[in-house]
Amino acid sequence: MSTDRTPGDGPGPGWAGRPPSPPRTGHEGPLSHGPVLLLTGARLTDGRIVDVRISGDRIQAVGTSGSLGPLPALPGTPTATTGARIDLGGYLLLPAPAEAHAHYDDAFSFSAALAAPPPEGPADLVRRVTEAALTSLGYGATAQRTHVRIGDVHGLRRLEAVLRARQALSGLAELQAVAMPRLLTGLAGADGRAQLREALGLGATAAGGCPDLDPDPVGYVEVLLEAADEADCPVDLHTAAADPAELARLAGALAPLRPRVVFGPCSALAPGASTVLATSGIRLVCLPQNGCCTGIEDRTPGLRPSLVRELADARVPFAAGSGALRDLSNPVGRADPLESAYLLAAGGVLDAEAAYEAVSNQARITLGLPLVRVDAGFPAELLAVRGDSLAGALAGGHSRLVVHCGRIVSRTSAVREFADTVALVLPRQCGPR
Repeated sequence: MSTDRTPGDGPGPGWAGRPPSPPRTGHEGPLSHGPVLLLTGARLTDGRIVDVRISGDRIQAVGTSGSLGPLPALPGTPTATTGARIDLGGYLLLPAPAEAHAHYDDAFSFSAALAAPPPEGPADLVRRVTEAALTSLGYGATAQRTHVRIGDVHGLRRLEAVLRARQALSGLAELQAVAMPRLLTGLAGADGRAQLREALGLGATAAGGCPDLDPDPVGYVEVLLEAADEADCPVDLHTAAADPAELARLAGALAPLRPRVVFGPCSALAPGASTVLATSGIRLVCLPQNGCCTGIEDRTPGLRPSLVRELADARVPFAAGSGALRDLSNPVGRADPLESAYLLAAGGVLDAEAAYEAVSNQARITLGLPLVRVDAGFPAELLAVRGDSLAGALAGGHSRLVVHCGRIVSRTSAVREFADTVALVLPRQCGPR
């Protein structure tokens, strides 16, 4: 039998020369290491092979392969080092992607809904959200934003579950929660207004929802704007954007808060309406998998092939998210940012670099996070994926190593085997060398 492992791969990227681990405090995970991490032999998208030294939560130095030398020694112990050396030969090193639009409170609910609604107990909700967030993290998303229903029959229990999961995931991934009331105007919206303010007080990251579902969409965003202003938080809204005039009214009502406003998924955006977004200062998140999510209660058509081209031509800043993880809106939905980037690139409008930018730095901007580059001084939010180019990684990079806040938080290894009846040299996952 033959595999795609390299010597020293073990269960993932080779741990060549890994030094002794520092004493444990009882809080470290199985992939923990000291305060300094050295990634060696990694390929960048421009073709360079480099070593990357990480100190704390920042990239300390980037140099040609072999140029950074050994890790610093611990004071008073010249033979012990403060971290780990990870061999990334055969891997492409990228800024970590981010999940810009998810619905973790509905994740994995499709199969359960076939027989009966999924359980809604506090422990069940926390487990579902945590599993969804860890699934996304395993694919590389070190920052994630999930939209959460509040009010009506849901009350605040779904949000409370997300906040508990966020606390449990601290140090592994950054999880943001968007509070989504259904109604906000008139007598029917009184409960939603009260629940929204309570949700923001509890720690929801942003105010959201779907104005299209309220009898007064503009009134909805005005209430949302007031609550967001009081809580000093951004707004992240669902809209199909089928009516250009309505879209312009919503954008005008939210003008005082821009650029802290996000619209998505806008899958029914009328041709030519992208100019409204271009002049509004509002960012957009599209969902390449199927164009819709559970935040839009009526199933919308899939992502219109020409939409991405219109957004790019109009210079509308946009990110891409998954939108669904095996829920009613997409029973086969995946939480893989590289899948979203692949779908954008496969349409032929964006090249691989622009498509990956939509799920990495553009997604981070949408979440209000600093940009990441594989360069000294930038946040150590990184994804190493098996491959020799970005196009190759998007086409099938399965083995991955994820770094969050300077620490390895996830590692996935894929092994491909063939029968020995094949006489030719067998391909590795990243292609023949």
